[in-house]
Amino acid sequence: MSREQFSLSVALVVQGAFNDGILHNFAEKTGFEPVIEWAPTTVIIEAIKAGKRPDGVIITNEALAGLVEQKIVASDALTPLVVSKVGLGVLKGTEHPDISTVDAFKNALLNARSVAYSLGGQSGLYFGPLLERLGIADAVNASATRIPSGFTAEKLQTGEADIAVQQISELLAIKGTEIVGTFPEAIEKVTSFSGAPLVESPRKNQVEAFLAFLRLQTSVERFIKYGLEPQ
Repeated sequence: MSREQFSLSVALVVQGAFNDGILHNFAEKTGFEPVIEWAPTTVIIEAIKAGKRPDGVIITNEALAGLVEQKIVASDALTPLVVSKVGLGVLKGTEHPDISTVDAFKNALLNARSVAYSLGGQSGLYFGPLLERLGIADAVNASATRIPSGFTAEKLQTGEADIAVQQISELLAIKGTEIVGTFPEAIEKVTSFSGAPLVESPRKNQVEAFLAFLRLQTSVERFIKYGLEPQ
């Protein structure tokens, strides 16, 4: 049986939860099938600036506010979804470094063989400047494994890094990753993500139905499983 499709550009932060039943359950229940292009919010925004027009987006609240200003998204069409925190992950079964204080966090990064982080995602955009603020950028970056986008925890699996930095949900999207914890409270980064259809989309109803589905308890439970908190 063919399903009616609609397109979404979606931040990587929810990929683990989506693949863990959310997409399948929505398609089975409604007969609509989201066709998703996964990318960091920054990449999604650049594509929209270049003229790309998916039916809907799930990105950071800050980026959505920019689309509202440009009248690409209507202000009354936003659906709050999840709140995400940045943390550290290690390969399952390996030692968890102490990151309970800022000093301990710094030592963990300095003592790592290689720290993997993304240059394009929200976590990397925060983490790079944070290293500068902490005064350890040169030392950490000398052996860091930096990727343009994607899942940093994959570098744990390949042995290229022994610590991965990213949104908790993105770390958990890669099997075999254990969460050490979020950043210490004094330097933690909390990011909110919401969704919306684009104003000119002919499939706004399908996008809105999907966003409503994401706020149901069954979907919320999937998000929580991947370290995301409902807004």
